[in-house]
Amino acid sequence: MAASLPTVLVVDDEPRSLETLRRTLEDEFEVLAADSAESAWRLLEEEWVQVVLCDQRMPGERGVDFLGRVRERWPDVIRMILSGYTDAGDLVEAINEAGVYQYISKPWHPTELLLKLRNAVELFHLQRQNSLLATELKLRPQTLAEALQQKRETLQRRFDGDLGIVRGPDSPMNAVCDLIRRVAPYDVNVLLQGESGTGKELCARALHYNSLRRDGAFVAENCGALPDELLESELFGHKRGAFTGAVEDRAGLFELADGGTLFLDEVGEISPAFQVKLLRVLQEGEVRPLGSNRRRGVDVRVIAASNRDLEAEVRAGRFREDLYYRLAGFTLTLPPLRERHGDIAVLAHALLENLQAQLGKPVAGISREALACLEAYAWPGNVRELENELRRMLMLSEHDRLEADLLSPRLLRGGEVPKEVSATAPRDGASLKQRLEALEVRIVRETLIRHRWNKTRAAEELGLSRVGLRGKLERYGLEKIDGMAELEAGLP
Repeated sequence: MAASLPTVLVVDDEPRSLETLRRTLEDEFEVLAADSAESAWRLLEEEWVQVVLCDQRMPGERGVDFLGRVRERWPDVIRMILSGYTDAGDLVEAINEAGVYQYISKPWHPTELLLKLRNAVELFHLQRQNSLLATELKLRPQTLAEALQQKRETLQRRFDGDLGIVRGPDSPMNAVCDLIRRVAPYDVNVLLQGESGTGKELCARALHYNSLRRDGAFVAENCGALPDELLESELFGHKRGAFTGAVEDRAGLFELADGGTLFLDEVGEISPAFQVKLLRVLQEGEVRPLGSNRRRGVDVRVIAASNRDLEAEVRAGRFREDLYYRLAGFTLTLPPLRERHGDIAVLAHALLENLQAQLGKPVAGISREALACLEAYAWPGNVRELENELRRMLMLSEHDRLEADLLSPRLLRGGEVPKEVSATAPRDGASLKQRLEALEVRIVRETLIRHRWNKTRAAEELGLSRVGLRGKLERYGLEKIDGMAELEAGLP
């Protein structure tokens, strides 16, 4: 069954104008025509109309007055004015008295008129959906409360046990997780320090969901992403008219986190002027929204994070010492991924599982050769960089396993050579010969991986004979990687 066309009521006392409008609109809309406000009113009482398009200057009753009556009786109907007069007073009155959606000047362009009517119909349907949703919310408060509680319990279970932090059995993160369990129940502010991408927000959530505030809100803000005025509004809230664009009152994140936890990421990036304002809130437990003279008490646990060494920033005079000690009730330092060699494979498999669900692209896993390359890399971007690399590999993969040839060139060139591949990786104090050999190993290995260990193509690219390439493989111990496919056959 074909869907019915949306209905538009056109009101105009000029027959030629009425006919032109009908012909313009009839392909996309069910058009009802009326030559006066009275006949239009009768049609509204008999038909289900989504949009009224009315001329402003008509004998008997102006368009604004008619649409004002329509607004009172059928508030959901979208109201639009057509007028050949650009009177500012008419325009203001149409908006204020009749709640007019669009004021369209004559002569109008057919394409523009059709576009505006399409938008008007879409607005009508959105209003209806919003109204139905509001009604459903009123009728189902208990169901919504139960759904919210289920989501909260799911989050809490995720951070129980292993705290939701993926790691190996001998990971340096084990000590961090042990401290999180011991500190979480105490209502003190915590400072998390570590490089970007090491999982500071994940640790903050683990602290929250293992604390006495676990039933309260967890609210996060990146302090380095906003200038002072916007950050102050975001954290403390504002009153209507406090600044350009403040069209309504807004509660700040401190208020939203009342009874829960506020996570302030990149707190080391805030300006000295804002440091004073944040210190005052932490000392007094009160916030004053922008544009307001009244203070509001808040009960919030603050977990701050920074990739800077804040103690060094204090010594350099760039960060207030009193604010530092307010934030650092307890300090946790997260190790970078390059110090968590045993975690890389575990993290890679866990991240890949999530990425498969996100992208809707299943694979069997990661090849041993690819894992060896991942474990050899220094990961300056930490876990976030690892996740991005796996996402790239998954998107490019055309096989059932992520192979090493999918790795970014920087991983193939920039990583240290794995011990099982070569013993010539440069160490501190290495000679020029050793450094050149290590560079040669990287180039040969990268070329072989890109050509999926096809020695003929790799030798051609490197300008070597096949015999010469085999000699380098034997010299540097790269030959055993050539049998990786057979080794993988025995993998689970």
